Amino acid sequence: MAATIAIIASGSMGPMRLRYVVPLAAFAAGAAGLGYATWEARAFRLRCVAVPVLPPRARPLRLLHISDLHLISPQRRKQRWLRSLAELHPDLVINTGDNVDHPDAVDVVLDVLAPLLERPGAFVFGNHDYYGPVWKNPLRYLLPGGSPDVVGKPLPWQKLRDSFTAAGWVDLTNAQARLTIARQEIQLVGVDDPYLNRDRYDEVAGPADSTAEVRLGMMHAPYTRVLDRMTRDGYQLILAGHTHGGQLRLPGYGAVVANCDLDRHRVKGLSRYSSGNRQAWLHVSSGIGASPYVPLRFACPPEATLLTLMPRK
Repeated sequence: MAATIAIIASGSMGPMRLRYVVPLAAFAAGAAGLGYATWEARAFRLRCVAVPVLPPRARPLRLLHISDLHLISPQRRKQRWLRSLAELHPDLVINTGDNVDHPDAVDVVLDVLAPLLERPGAFVFGNHDYYGPVWKNPLRYLLPGGSPDVVGKPLPWQKLRDSFTAAGWVDLTNAQARLTIARQEIQLVGVDDPYLNRDRYDEVAGPADSTAEVRLGMMHAPYTRVLDRMTRDGYQLILAGHTHGGQLRLPGYGAVVANCDLDRHRVKGLSRYSSGNRQAWLHVSSGIGASPYVPLRFACPPEATLLTLMPRK
């Protein structure tokens, strides 16, 4: 290929031969990009972020945010990496859904998360906890809000829910809860998946308890109708997943799509979110997996996030 490029630059190649070389060069570049995107989808990373939400002089809390595992049985490397996260010894584990992509994967998820299930935790489910993946035209993701009307076969989500709760994790499906961790009160609120229009925030709406050291909100897909209300109710940190960080990002541009109505600049990492005269921190996980039909990532490696909740200055 290098020799071919040199010939083109020298101008010694005729138009007939050039018409074949250019498509071949484009094909080679595309193949190289596809190969890299396939590799990056298995290049798991841990992101560490500090969030100033605790009262002054409070003890920092370590919160592990995992999302969008999209686990299937053959993914041994992903399973080993997920098990290793327990070595972080987080104070609290937050799981924002899309754990499985196959009915047989529920037992696999419970096995790899077993060490983390020994820690305090809370969870909500996403569309890929309720339904298996199906092939969809990727162009549909360019439409506003993605394509929530296409779902696959039902998954055994009840078994996953019952196993999580039996281990002590709190189910925040359209629910509130209060946890005491390291002698600090944490108020939590969550909704079912907004992507599937299962969110029922009216059932849990109302001002957050200002006596809690920190107030956390959770959802799978970060739709603004829920983000606005949680922010106005006084939740200081809201956690979500679903977007995969855009999954395919362009250098200098970022995510091409958000797959929800959140602006694409907020689909990955920590940002400030405003609604009315209130503000909250928003953390959107890039996720650990991807659909088996599109097992690719570009400029957006799979990751979990360790958020250290710090005292406000």
